Amino acid sequence: MGRSRRTIPEELLLLALDPATGTTAQPQSLDLGLAGAQLVELALAGRIAPDGDRIAVVMPRPTGDPTLDSALELLRRRGSPVRAVHWIGGPRLGLRQTYLSHLERCGMVHAVAGQMCGVLPTTRYQATETAISREIRSRLDSAIRTGVPPDPRTAALAALAHAVGLGKHLYPGNEGRSSRSRLRDLIRHDPMGGLVAHAVMDVQNGVGAQPRRNPAQGAPSAPGGGRPPGAVPMQPHHGGMARVPAH
Repeated sequence: MGRSRRTIPEELLLLALDPATGTTAQPQSLDLGLAGAQLVELALAGRIAPDGDRIAVVMPRPTGDPTLDSALELLRRRGSPVRAVHWIGGPRLGLRQTYLSHLERCGMVHAVAGQMCGVLPTTRYQATETAISREIRSRLDSAIRTGVPPDPRTAALAALAHAVGLGKHLYPGNEGRSSRSRLRDLIRHDPMGGLVAHAVMDVQNGVGAQPRRNPAQGAPSAPGGGRPPGAVPMQPHHGGMARVPAH
């Protein structure tokens, strides 16, 4: 898989970063979304495929992306298909930091060293490449506005954005209600994206025992097309930038 194209985890993280301030929306549910986005990217690369509500490795050959290949190897070691909700709900320590560091190396975000409460060292990340974020957002806006079925990558990105609760970040207020509803509806255009998005919402809601219904039937939603039940509300950060403790 060539590196000339951004991966869905990278695009999801850029969507969550305000293009002007670098504020990270939905930080806790975003971690789940990044794990789910890796599954979608691996599926698009032909490495895994859905098996009911489970994920099966169909081609263990590496993609060339170290972070994706690490996930692929972990899936391969399972030896049998794993339920998407169990995979996404597993520990993913450092995943968001890994992608933030990658975006920094690519020049899409800028790291700023600081301190929390004057004591704890932190690294904050501010978006610097706003043209890329605008292009990603434009694809979602176009799919919402035109009603034309989007390509699988955009459909999966929309499904994950809805699942982690980015709807109110991207389309705020009462004026954004219809757009949030249409964002939710895009989930039906990509079966793998729908499966993963439902698994993300299930983890947030503490649901893991029951098999998930067919994602093509549509996504559950909160009244008015808002944040899905159990999504984590947006956490404000001082200085308007995403803040990650330094290691």
